[in-house]
Amino acid sequence: MITLTPTQLRKAADLQEKIQSLQSELNDILGAEVPTPAQATEPRKKYKFSAAARAKMRAAQKARWAKIKGTAPSVKPAQTPKRKRKMSAAGLANIRAGVAKRMAAKGKAPAAKPAKKAKRKMSAAGLANIRAAQKARWAKAKKAG
Repeated sequence: MITLTPTQLRKAADLQEKIQSLQSELNDILGAEVPTPAQATEPRKKYKFSAAARAKMRAAQKARWAKIKGTAPSVKPAQTPKRKRKMSAAGLANIRAGVAKRMAAKGKAPAAKPAKKAKRKMSAAGLANIRAAQKARWAKAKKAG
């Protein structure tokens, strides 16, 4: 920007204030908002393309240039496609548990329930001992009143 003297800057500020006051006065008269030319517009949305889409666009552009220049586009040897990686069941379970935990922290979904422990089994003899002890306690309680 051009360097301005303080008096020139003051004049510019005064003019700006006059413009704003006249603009507000015009809005009052017309009863509606009149768009000012200095209003900033929203920034354009940036689009993301996948690597495959960018490769297709690049190939198409090279073909267009080759057509204009009258040369054949360079052809690369065919590549074998990469195998898709597979995730283990444990890895998938870890990811799901983490997602459920984060969602529960935000209050959007219930927390993942912990895995139930296997029920302990008691032997028949141990169960019989417990039942006998219960009967003895009840008999004592009834006797006492």
